[in-house]
Amino acid sequence: MNIKKGDNVIVMKGKDAGKKGKVLKVFPKENSVLVEGLNMKKRHKKPTRTEKGSTIDMAHPIRRSNVALLDPKSGKPTRLGSKEVNGKKIRVAKKSGQEI
Repeated sequence: MNIKKGDNVIVMKGKDAGKKGKVLKVFPKENSVLVEGLNMKKRHKKPTRTEKGSTIDMAHPIRRSNVALLDPKSGKPTRLGSKEVNGKKIRVAKKSGQEI
C-alpha cells in the first residue's frame, strides 16, 4: 500500500468526495485508511456509573481506492512514483516531481 500514516489525501468518491484530510491509521489487510475528520458516523455509548450515555461521532475507515494522495505543490490529486537519491528510495509525486 503506497499511502502511509501522516500523508495528506483527498477523497475521490462517496459522501465526503472532495474533502481533504490527514491519514491517522492504515489497515493494509482491509485495504483501507482512517482519515482525520472524514467518514464520520454516530456511535452510541453505553452509560456507566460515572458517565451518562450519549452519541459520539467517530471516524471510520475509507477504502484505499476511494482516496488519492495530495500533490504538495499544487494541492491536487496525484499518483505516486519513486526516485533513488544517495542510494535511498524516496516517494515522489508524479504531477510535480516533489518529494512526499
